[in-house]
Amino acid sequence: MVREIILLGNPKLYKISSNIEKEELGRIKEIVCDLHDTLIDFRNKYGVGRAIAAPQIGVFKRLIYMYIDKPMVFINPILHFEDDELMEVMDDCMSFPELLVKVKRHKRCTIEFKDMDFKDTTMKLEGDLSELLQHEYDHLDGILATMRAVDDKAFCLKSERSMFNKLNL
Repeated sequence: MVREIILLGNPKLYKISSNIEKEELGRIKEIVCDLHDTLIDFRNKYGVGRAIAAPQIGVFKRLIYMYIDKPMVFINPILHFEDDELMEVMDDCMSFPELLVKVKRHKRCTIEFKDMDFKDTTMKLEGDLSELLQHEYDHLDGILATMRAVDDKAFCLKSERSMFNKLNL
């Protein structure tokens, strides 16, 4: 079922999510279906969308759903950073679909998580996947890209991106 995405300005976005217990897996499967449907609906409307965190649909559990080539579910993820190398990116978010925010993210990270069978899994990420999972992970802790802006001029509407890029900010 397509769920409503909580938008910027709603205080629920700042809520910290709780861990998922193995006994909750039955309910989590339903939530994963809703995350999938909501992601695909958003993608059809806006032409973008690779992942979504459960808090964005009002489920305050540590759960991320990613669908690029195939669906992936991250239960109770933990991020580790290999080094201090950062990259600057224009971050977008389903919770503020018309806004871009310039942020710095780690270029590489490792994510430890439980899969849908509640088995421990580890994945090394680099570049855009590293950025993507850091963004979604932040949602689990009530942190938005707006809170990670590089400075007070790091915001632009998607419709103004070409003008923003000309400023070399």
